[in-house]
Amino acid sequence: MDPKTLIAALAAEHTLPDDGFLALLTADEADGVDALLFAEADRVRREVYGIDVYLRGLIEFTNVCKNNCFYCGIRRDNRNVSRYRLTEEEILSCCAEGFSLGYRTFVLQGGEDPFYTDEKLVTIVSEIRKRFPSCAITLSVGEKSRASYQAYFDAGADRYLLRHETADGDHYAKLHPASMSLENRKRCLFDLKEIGYQVGAGMMIGSPYQTTENLLHDLRFLEELGPHMIGIGPYLTHRDTPFRDMPNGSLSMTLRLIAILRLMFPRALIPATTALGTIHPKGREMGLRAGANVIMPNLSPKDVRKKYELYENKICTGEEAAECRVCLDRRVEAAGYRVVCSRGDAK
Repeated sequence: MDPKTLIAALAAEHTLPDDGFLALLTADEADGVDALLFAEADRVRREVYGIDVYLRGLIEFTNVCKNNCFYCGIRRDNRNVSRYRLTEEEILSCCAEGFSLGYRTFVLQGGEDPFYTDEKLVTIVSEIRKRFPSCAITLSVGEKSRASYQAYFDAGADRYLLRHETADGDHYAKLHPASMSLENRKRCLFDLKEIGYQVGAGMMIGSPYQTTENLLHDLRFLEELGPHMIGIGPYLTHRDTPFRDMPNGSLSMTLRLIAILRLMFPRALIPATTALGTIHPKGREMGLRAGANVIMPNLSPKDVRKKYELYENKICTGEEAAECRVCLDRRVEAAGYRVVCSRGDAK
C-alpha cells in the first residue's frame, strides 16, 4: 500500500482498515513515511489548535504503590526506593507556585498509595478547587471504584489520566501481576468517561513482548473509548525491575504513533512526554512537530523529584519549577510553537 495514499485516507476518515494501519506501522523509515506523517499531523494540529502548546503542572505527590507492575521503578517490591508522601499543604504550595508561573492545570500523580484514602483525596481536591477556581484539576492515581471516581469528580476534579498500557489481554498479563487485569483497567476508563471526566488513556511503545498487532489493538481500543487525552511514550527500562535487561522502546515508533493518533483524533490533547525527552535530548520538540500539543513540566518539590523514578535517567529532576518554565518556553518557541497560559481543554 502506498503510504501517501494511506496517510491521506487517515487524515480524511480518521481511521483505516487493519491492513492499512499495519502497513503504516511496519513501513520502512527509508521510504519517507515519517516525514509525510509528521507534516500531515502538524497541519491537522495547526488547523485545530494553531501553534498553541498547553502546560500541565505535574505534582508527583507519592511514590508509594501497592502494585507490582513488572516495568515500574516504584513497584511495591523495589526495596531500593526512598519512599515519600507530600502533605496537603506541600501539594497546595506546589499549586500556588505553579499558579504564579502561569500554570492553569494541575496534575496530581502518584502510585496507588492506600494512605491517600478517598476522604484525604477529596479534601485535597476540594481545597485546590477552592483556592484556584479557574484551574483544571487532573488526577492520575490508578484504578479505583466508580464510587471513588464519583467522589473526586464531585469534589472538583475535571480530568483523569489512566494509561491502559496495552489493550491486548495476553500482553497485559506479561506486564502485570495476576492481581491486575485488563478488564478492570478498561472498566475504570469507561466509568470515568460516563461520570463526565475528560479522560486520558495511552500506552507504552516498545514495552517487553509488544508486537505490531498489539499496537493495532491499542488503536482500536482508543477508537472505542474516544479519550480526550492520549499519552504515549517509549518504554524505558529500570534497573530494579524484572525487565532490567529488556531494551528501551523506539523513539521513531513513538513519534510515528503520535502522528497517527493526531490524524485519528484531531481534537485530542497529546503530550510530548518526559520519556520522549529522556530517550533523546530533543525528544519533546520532535513530539510537538509530530502532532503533540501538551507538555507536563514538574512542579514537585526539588528534593523528591529523583525519588519518583518510574524509569532511569529521567530528565528535569534537578531544576526548580521556575527554571523549568523558562527552559520549556525557549524550547517550545525554538520548535516553532508557543506556550499558552490556559486550562487547555480539548476542543
